[in-house]
Amino acid sequence: MDHAELTTEQVLKRDIPWETYMTTKLITGTCLQLLRRYDKRSESHRSQLLDDDGPAYVQVFVGILRDIFKEETVEYVLALIDEMLAANPKRARLFHDGTIVDKDIYEPFLRLLWKGNWFIQEKSCKILALIVSARPKPQDGTVANGDASNSKRKITTIDDVLKGLVEWLCAQLRKPSHPSRGIPTAVNCLATLLKEPVVRSSFVQLDGVKLLVPLISPASTQQSIQLLYETCLCIWLLSYYEPAIEYLATSRTLPRLLEVVKSSTKEKSCCFDPRNLLSKGTFGAQMVDLGLPQIVQSLKAQAWSDEDLLEGLNQLEEGLKDNIKKLSSFDKYKQEVLLGHLDWSPMHKDPIFWRENITNFEENDFQILRVLITILDTSSDPRALAVACFDISQFVQQHPAGRIIVTDLKAKERVMKLMNHENAEVTKNALLCIQRLFLGAKYASFLQA
Repeated sequence: MDHAELTTEQVLKRDIPWETYMTTKLITGTCLQLLRRYDKRSESHRSQLLDDDGPAYVQVFVGILRDIFKEETVEYVLALIDEMLAANPKRARLFHDGTIVDKDIYEPFLRLLWKGNWFIQEKSCKILALIVSARPKPQDGTVANGDASNSKRKITTIDDVLKGLVEWLCAQLRKPSHPSRGIPTAVNCLATLLKEPVVRSSFVQLDGVKLLVPLISPASTQQSIQLLYETCLCIWLLSYYEPAIEYLATSRTLPRLLEVVKSSTKEKSCCFDPRNLLSKGTFGAQMVDLGLPQIVQSLKAQAWSDEDLLEGLNQLEEGLKDNIKKLSSFDKYKQEVLLGHLDWSPMHKDPIFWRENITNFEENDFQILRVLITILDTSSDPRALAVACFDISQFVQQHPAGRIIVTDLKAKERVMKLMNHENAEVTKNALLCIQRLFLGAKYASFLQA
């Protein structure tokens, strides 16, 4: 049978030879007694057993996964646990009960993420996510799964679990083990786990954010709408983590999100709330430039039944209005440069803009100037090349150390190459830039574009 398409129902039809495992001492007599009471019984009977002696059954299941490696048995026990948690997710708390002797409840599931077939991987991921989410808050002197921090026995800590889970989730996003379920399973799990600070930092360190961006596109089928919803939820959770914001701001994330919102015909697909990002970095400028105020007005005109959604749209509209008022011209300029979308907007040739903002170019070790110089190498758009040359020449003219800084950053050679460009606008502005580089600021001011 194809393990990729195996179902819980099919697995639970198997007969597992528990007595044989006791004979070979892989399980104890007590374990056998508990399994005989539980296995193949009605749901109501199993539910009563779990209510009466839940931690004991958890101990048995975890012990089997730790000590027995036969694939059919591992699949069977994972199916039992999955069935138990599906009937009542609160049962995940049983794994953290103080009476459980084996404190390393995470290790078998973490190991099976990488060792097993797709059925085993998917169940282990789902179960791990539920167990992790159900854990009690750590107290002084303890680690998150309950064992004393001064214990001599090495156990799997919650940080080990979360980092291991994130590695597997990123691996699924890069190269899914299952063609249709690998990515949805990973995103669903991330949407639960990204509330954890350790998960956010590990996910960003593993370049996970860029793996989510391609998944942000207008959806049509119910399955793709669910995936889009959970992807947007992941992005929203990441928006509370500064290192993730840096990547989101300089990638195509926001344009993709707004394209999704613009095409939303169902409330669930209109799920991303960008209010948290309004005050973050250059997101406010991006939202205005990408036409979010108009999109919000259009969405408000639709007959949504969700009052929370309508309230959110109203708040977003007010936030955008405030943002437009506060938005400085340099914020807009910075965003234009970072996105590489250079055009002859009024600020480029506005002397007041350059006089008032020239010191802003010193931020982050002249980041914006460095990006302008990089555009000379990377852009194939003649307009962007021309504007970049002009702006570099403006920096040379306006900044007291402009010539020295631009020369040290090796911009002169790049600009000189563009003097032979086929586009007249590019050659004109490249020439102007070179003239200003060869002349001092005192004489450069006489040159006009």
